Amino acid sequence: MKHVIIGNGIAGISAAEAIRELDTSSSITIIGDETFPPYSRPMISYVLEGSQPHKKLPIRSSDIYKELEIEPLLGQRATALDVDTCQVILADNSKIPFDRLLIAAGADPRPVQAAGQELQNIFYMRTQAHVTAQVAALPGAKQAVVLGGGLVGFKAAYGLLRRGLKVTMLITSGYPLSMQVDPIAGRMIMAEMVRHGLTVEVGVSATAFVGKTTVEAVETDDGRKLPCDLVIIGKGVLPCRSFLPRDRIKADLGVLVDEHLQTSIKGIYAAGDVAELYDLARDLRWVNALWPEAVGQGRVAGYNMAGRQVIYPGSLSRNVMRVFELDVLTVGDVNPGDPAGYETVSSGGEDQGFYRRLVCKGNRLVGAVLIKDIAQGGVLRALIENRVALRFPPARLLQRNFNFGQLL
Repeated sequence: MKHVIIGNGIAGISAAEAIRELDTSSSITIIGDETFPPYSRPMISYVLEGSQPHKKLPIRSSDIYKELEIEPLLGQRATALDVDTCQVILADNSKIPFDRLLIAAGADPRPVQAAGQELQNIFYMRTQAHVTAQVAALPGAKQAVVLGGGLVGFKAAYGLLRRGLKVTMLITSGYPLSMQVDPIAGRMIMAEMVRHGLTVEVGVSATAFVGKTTVEAVETDDGRKLPCDLVIIGKGVLPCRSFLPRDRIKADLGVLVDEHLQTSIKGIYAAGDVAELYDLARDLRWVNALWPEAVGQGRVAGYNMAGRQVIYPGSLSRNVMRVFELDVLTVGDVNPGDPAGYETVSSGGEDQGFYRRLVCKGNRLVGAVLIKDIAQGGVLRALIENRVALRFPPARLLQRNFNFGQLL
């Protein structure tokens, strides 16, 4: 049996480890477009801010391929997939045959539609190479613009602020972290960012980058020019699936998979940031590009590739972060697209220094946002993840003295 894994990140290496638990004789080939051994993508923001060195990034030893008897094809990007001949085609036109394939190619940074992106000191923030280049540019930089108000954008802005730069965040939506929190929480988070020295502009997009060889300013859609000598684009990510035959492998935003993480083609699986699967809170397919999801999906895909039938119950969005001195926990479907059929209860608010918001559908908790007071967040997550039926009004969960033992 020849196993091929497209992707050298945490989903890919977790799958390889799972395969080796069950199968010590079949071949495993990992294809990765970066030249580094597996490393922690969430850690690159700590390298940017200077709190962690580059050497802390690897998550496995450099001998991992030898230990697991893996053939690594690093610095190679998959450009096509022939499902009829069972071959992966690489950028150098070499063809890699497989019996079972895992698509764990991850995601690429979401591009911006703005002229002048060829100028120097304009960076995305996704890879180890990106953060290496960013750190190298810091000595000559004083003013930075960060595009995007999501997690990536905030982490980039925070890191640059820690390095002593004056930082402006341009956010297209009406408040930061709009994909994770509701407007009240978003305004509280924005106030905290501004209080600690970030300039945050909402409802604004970049239309062009200006400069001779190095970026000197960002033009905005309201006609202004913001001086800067460094730009980081942190507008989120898109699943990396351009090499897949769309007429053969079903995909929407991500590659569609079943409960075994198998695609529409037998013997071909997908896991991690590229996979679209059942969301436990939303009751529909969703792409949850999260580190713990990639770990779990990689392992389950690996077991299934090796012949053990294992079900992945579904994915769940969740984040716990610290925005300066503000603890933020968000889990599940916080902003339902259609509010019909949902019930929302909340406590606290902008003038009280804390905020707790719960979203229910029927008798089930499906979303939660906790600002500052994040106690019992793990219990709320368990209620959502396990789809527990509530036998009492959801507002009782907001009571400071609520006994969560009553749920047992």
